[in-house]
Amino acid sequence: MRALEDVVVLDLTHMLSGPYGTMLLADLGARTIKIEPPVKGEGTRRLLETSKEFSKEGMGAYFLTLGRNKESVAIDLKTEKGLNLFYDLVRKADIVMSNFGAGVTRRLKIDYQSLSAINPRIITCTISGFGETGPDPNRPAFDLVAQGMGGGMSLTGYPDGEPLRAGIPIGDLAGGMFGALGVLAALQARHVTGRGQNVDISMFDSQLSLLNYMATMYLMSGISPGRSGNGHFVHVPYNTFRTKTRYLIIAVITDNFWVNLVDLLGDDALRREEFLKQPGRLANKAFIEERVQAAFEKETCEHWLEALARYRIPAAPVNELKHAFSEFIPPRRRLGRIPRGFWESS
Repeated sequence: MRALEDVVVLDLTHMLSGPYGTMLLADLGARTIKIEPPVKGEGTRRLLETSKEFSKEGMGAYFLTLGRNKESVAIDLKTEKGLNLFYDLVRKADIVMSNFGAGVTRRLKIDYQSLSAINPRIITCTISGFGETGPDPNRPAFDLVAQGMGGGMSLTGYPDGEPLRAGIPIGDLAGGMFGALGVLAALQARHVTGRGQNVDISMFDSQLSLLNYMATMYLMSGISPGRSGNGHFVHVPYNTFRTKTRYLIIAVITDNFWVNLVDLLGDDALRREEFLKQPGRLANKAFIEERVQAAFEKETCEHWLEALARYRIPAAPVNELKHAFSEFIPPRRRLGRIPRGFWESS
């Protein structure tokens, strides 16, 4: 039995942040019913649908991914008939998730106040750029806006370069993850109170939460850690290095790891007593990383991974997707045929 098999989710979400949150709940076993507008369906249904590489039977990679483990039905919530049908579903559901713009759920009469009058145990979750309350509830936001506003971009990139967004859409994905987390907390609270509640998720707040100890450092000192590329502002060497094949990561975060690395490399220039402790290594970061780079570029990534493992030094390759998916997953198999009509709106 999967954890959420006895839970029913009504999924009103679209694009990425909301659908990712409901995808996580569906992966955990919740019966998740995706409710789409008639005719065209949810926005990502048609995204990449004509791409030869990134679509299957008229559905693009977005929709295939975010729609997995979900059922689908088309309901026009702007009509009385459609709204009453949705209310019938709410009476038997546990969770309603959405990521509309501010005020939309109230206008459609599908906000928590309206739905809890029908089903007092219902849990609603709304995901938006800046939350339903506060100074900017009406401000639109997508992934890049959340990443920029949340401070993470200011920490990403090289010191002499421009700020960079994360390679994955962490602004959207974090909103979905925190949405799923909030819903699970509300389910637990319902076991005690017998009533549901509204979970209000702000993508901006989610990004601030991900700053974690860097936020604490700034609030304590007023100093922003800034951008440090792939390196670390405390540990040395903790970075990516070129080899004859791929880039390689090492993470020397203890003095014992450092001693092992020096023994492996056999570089007498690194056998200084001042390097035996972290402050001495940090003060000589450029020199140490230059020597490590000179050694690593003489052999392949595979050679160094084997050697580093023998010396118990934390290390990893910088995988492209083909490598990442081949580490622990069998070679890619062709997607099986999708049953006709399974995802069709009706």
